[in-house]
Amino acid sequence: MYQIHIKRKDLDNQEFLKLRQATEKISNVLTKRLKTHLDILKPLFLPRKLLGTYIKSAFRDEVAGSDKSFATLQERYAAICEKPFKLPKKLKVPLAPIANQLEVTSYQYPLAIDGSDSKTIQITSPTKWILSYRSDCPISRLKAILAGHEPVQTEDMVRSLVDHLVLVIFLEKFPYLKQILEDLRYSVDVEEIDELGGLQVVVVRAPLETFLPPDDFILQITQLSGVPAFQEIVDLEALENMPDPLKESLLRSIE
Repeated sequence: MYQIHIKRKDLDNQEFLKLRQATEKISNVLTKRLKTHLDILKPLFLPRKLLGTYIKSAFRDEVAGSDKSFATLQERYAAICEKPFKLPKKLKVPLAPIANQLEVTSYQYPLAIDGSDSKTIQITSPTKWILSYRSDCPISRLKAILAGHEPVQTEDMVRSLVDHLVLVIFLEKFPYLKQILEDLRYSVDVEEIDELGGLQVVVVRAPLETFLPPDDFILQITQLSGVPAFQEIVDLEALENMPDPLKESLLRSIE
């Protein structure tokens, strides 16, 4: 499900240029920070800890609960693999190796703008990312395959779906990892991507509010650029009032 209920603010061209530059700088800092955190935490996200011998590996140790974890993976994969991907419902075991490396993809969603010049604009969030195990078939490639812009590669598509679903199940199995990310001031949620058959993905967000200008302003900018894409804008006023989860937790503890 895409984020469509976002705050709106009026902007003039001068304000837009200033805020767009600030948003780009803030987004770069936040993305670099998130990647650094994930690189440090990487050893805690070892896929074999969840699925054991269901994954190809040099290690053959049994992992408690791996049967149940794989059954959950098979169930969720089977629910989305046929439509729209036309993939076989049964996963082959052992699964291909899953890279013990986490990657982030900017969160994007379509914004339909109605009117005399109706069109769909691809919106990117500067403070929100899709988190997954590293894949040779990221979400952008999955979408391109479904749109017919790239040839169908069945094995790559299967591995991409598995890479995303395994991380969702991993965080369910080991909730302390979600707590660590939240202690680092990220919110962590699971969302479904409708155009990918309801594929569940892990979404990480920094604690900064963003907004969009009115539709007509977005149309004006995209017409000038010639590209049907736009980025949410960081609310600099909200930057000065960022929430502090630790402070709020401590205050709740003494109420």
